[in-house]
Amino acid sequence: MAENIYDVLMERGFIEQCTHPEEVRELLGKEKVTFYIGFDATADSLTAGHFLTIMAMMHMQRAGHRPIALLGGGTTMVGDPSGKSDMRKIMTKETIQHNADCFKNQLSRFINFDNDNAILANNADWLLDLNYVDFLREVGAHFSVNRMLNAECYKQRMEKGLTFFEFNYMIMQSYDFLKLNQMYGCQMELGGNDQWSNIIGGVELIRRKENKPAYGLTFKLLTTSEGIKMGKTMKGAVWLDPEKTSPYEFYQYWRNIEDVKVEECLGLLTFLPMDEVRRLGALEGAEINHAKEVLAYEITKIVHGEEEAKKAQEAARALFANGGKTDDMPTTTYAKADLDEGKDILTLLVETKLAPTRSEARRLVQQGGVTVNDVKVTDVYQKFTTNDMDADGALVLRKGKKAYHKVKAD
Repeated sequence: MAENIYDVLMERGFIEQCTHPEEVRELLGKEKVTFYIGFDATADSLTAGHFLTIMAMMHMQRAGHRPIALLGGGTTMVGDPSGKSDMRKIMTKETIQHNADCFKNQLSRFINFDNDNAILANNADWLLDLNYVDFLREVGAHFSVNRMLNAECYKQRMEKGLTFFEFNYMIMQSYDFLKLNQMYGCQMELGGNDQWSNIIGGVELIRRKENKPAYGLTFKLLTTSEGIKMGKTMKGAVWLDPEKTSPYEFYQYWRNIEDVKVEECLGLLTFLPMDEVRRLGALEGAEINHAKEVLAYEITKIVHGEEEAKKAQEAARALFANGGKTDDMPTTTYAKADLDEGKDILTLLVETKLAPTRSEARRLVQQGGVTVNDVKVTDVYQKFTTNDMDADGALVLRKGKKAYHKVKAD
């Protein structure tokens, strides 16, 4: 008998909250369940933050269940207030559609949509042409404003002011679940823990309106030990699109996470057996670096393929071992004439994105955290030209011990 996927997700550390745990476990163990996860199309690539929910979808599909990936072509036009201190900026329909298309391509690498094994839907199909009065009568009548105002997602916004525009978001997301239930027999909504209030809204709407069972389940959010969402760097989000975050940078992000997070990430973001996850997570001292290498390699392999994962790992090892150069290092190429004239170190650090601002770059240099071709830079005004390049025609900038960037002339 195959292991119940509920137990698998629980053991691997995914499940944070569930509306009806015993019923859900029983259901997942005895029949093929159609479930959905929503993705608001706020950018043209999914992020490392989405990756945890994608992994859960992959586990569920492998266990024989049917995922619906719901693209938020309609809800993105409003914006989810959950966890946000400000209203999301309004995007055009064209931008949202472009982003949704990008999501579709990326999700297809992880989820098998062939032969009705999974469904890709877009809530623009039913939200954008709603008749407001009909919608209020059909759906709005089932929602208590008092209860909505007590929901965590709205509480955070009450101090700054919550617009009626955003107040509709929970009702829209709940309606999505109802529509997917009616169209595809979808019984479960899954999502990040910040979606709990919205998910309960949909579960209760279906149970009241359709008199049918419906369930919700949330996953833990990946955070650092300080409680900050993981998947963010000085440059911003860690993207799944290799054009936005190179496989090398993606690998390095996971290679450099905190020691205390290694076992948790191995359980959530790889398919390694849990015995191996626990063994690697128990390593201490310098040995934990081996566990981080395994973690970074396994995640990069799932997202970018085995070949890119190997290249990223070899590049990282070469750099770490001898400060050596490798073709897979992030590289910025300048016109030769620009470099002949010279670029000061602060400009180089900002333009290669090793530092977000000139003041941060200045601080790094003053603290002795910057080298160029293995020579520490002490002068914040120091300029570098093509004459300073090494035998391979490169300037290799290093920030701290692990962040490298190569500068070349064209």
